[in-house]
Amino acid sequence: MEAASLENLRVLYQSNDFIVVNKHWDIRIDSKMWYEKQTVQSQLRHRFPELADPETYYGFRFCHQLDFSTSGALCVALNRAAAGQAYRCFKDRLVTKAYLALVRGILERKRTTLDFAIGKNTSEGRTHMMCVEGTEGCENPKPCQTVLTVLEYGSYDGDPVTKVLLQPLTGRTHQLRVHCSAIGHPIVGDFTYSLRTDSAPYRMMLHAYLLDVPLEGEPIHVTAPDPFLPTLDTKWVPQHLVQSLEGALESLLESRGDQCDRENDLKTMGEPPGKDVSRASPLETEEQSVQCQQWLCEWALD
Repeated sequence: MEAASLENLRVLYQSNDFIVVNKHWDIRIDSKMWYEKQTVQSQLRHRFPELADPETYYGFRFCHQLDFSTSGALCVALNRAAAGQAYRCFKDRLVTKAYLALVRGILERKRTTLDFAIGKNTSEGRTHMMCVEGTEGCENPKPCQTVLTVLEYGSYDGDPVTKVLLQPLTGRTHQLRVHCSAIGHPIVGDFTYSLRTDSAPYRMMLHAYLLDVPLEGEPIHVTAPDPFLPTLDTKWVPQHLVQSLEGALESLLESRGDQCDRENDLKTMGEPPGKDVSRASPLETEEQSVQCQQWLCEWALD
């Protein structure tokens, strides 16, 4: 995928209520800085000027976040009611996301759950970073889990790497990047979490591949094309296939369905007779709470 420009916004899904775009790497979703002219918000204004809502600061309601350096599926709500419905799906942890990544080194375990609490790094010079519990200066760490599945072994620019599928089970800032770094396999091109050593690749190799939002009446299931293919980047040389992306994704969605069924069963068993368990939902994460407050400042949920 070529570098971002105002004209080359790629739309993966569009309806009267939502747009899902394939965000480029190294572009912010939005910005209040006058000098940052190129953002996803400005791309949307350029492509869909009639859809911009003057009642909101940015013109478009982004349902979730992607890092500046991360590419892939990004969902945008086009009205208040749609935004409120999407928020409830994220709040109740009904959304399934999966990311593709190239990580440094060879991962021996084909599937593992990374379970490291993550907090804000307060050490001098690293306040823009997150860190795992036990790191000096790690403030307010909270439980985080990521399921990692090995897809393929190979090399990038001559160095050994592993292509993986990452499923975040929680939603902490920089979670995938921090978890991969914590096990000694940082994401290729992650300048920040390689402690400023991995600067040669043209981008960070992290891509939001799957976004599944079970909206009532309009379920969204979108995949953003895999950018980590030798036909698109000749420095990536696959050498040994462990599991196909399609097979890994099918297993992930089956596991997700089984998990939701178990959670519903536990809710039903744990509630007193006669209580409406359909309204029970997990506690909000810090990011969800902040996101909700930001949204509520811009509009009232219908």
